[in-house]
Amino acid sequence: MSLTRRQVTSAAIAAVPLAGRPRRQPRTLYIAGDSTAAQKYADAAPETGWGTALPFFLRKEVKVANHAMNGRSSKSFVDEGRLDAILSGIRPGDFLIVQFAHNDEKATDPARYTEPWTTYRQYLRLYIDGARARGARPVLATPVERRRFDAGGTALPTHGDYPAAMRALAAEEGVALLDTEALSLALWQRLGAEGTKTYFNWTATEQDNTHFNPPGAIAVARLVAQELLRTRVLARHDVVRLHEDVPASWITWPPAPAS
Repeated sequence: MSLTRRQVTSAAIAAVPLAGRPRRQPRTLYIAGDSTAAQKYADAAPETGWGTALPFFLRKEVKVANHAMNGRSSKSFVDEGRLDAILSGIRPGDFLIVQFAHNDEKATDPARYTEPWTTYRQYLRLYIDGARARGARPVLATPVERRRFDAGGTALPTHGDYPAAMRALAAEEGVALLDTEALSLALWQRLGAEGTKTYFNWTATEQDNTHFNPPGAIAVARLVAQELLRTRVLARHDVVRLHEDVPASWITWPPAPAS
């Protein structure tokens, strides 16, 4: 009995030892952002960045490399070499989530300030182009909203033109957009002025309307994971617990690294 070419090829492939076949590398989701996403340490507890909680919503095969850093803007992150550090390690198939605006808005600080429709977009393009040049997928995330309400209890946007500028850039560049700003604003509205205090870093000594405590970080990370699924950056099998309770006790704060 003669064998067809397809049968011969299939038999040859089957004969290759498993140890000799290349294994698919785990994908890594890099985060470039500011303090709202950053890893916090024991000296800052209970303040928590949403990047700390994001792994709770991802399968273990999707790793998270959180490079977000307190106080950085899209400009200062680049100027300090932090984008270069990400690009030196990112690989084809990885992802780069970019969330900035909180510190880009600081018009009196030339080291951080960007103008939404010009320099902000110019810097964001560096992240997009850098990721694409290395075979990774850039993802833009509009800045998560602060806690601010008017006298009538309406949650107010606080980021000016920055979200709109990012949305326009994402459309121009064909980049997936996680609309964290709109979703978080809607969430704060549902929770109300008093309810949101349990999501932000309100303590006996501090009333912080920008940074999150564990429940707030978990809530925003859930929004990010849902957006990663909606935009098809990740597939359904990549995300977990989207509709399950995640206990705040899962959040931990490691000791601060030695300076």
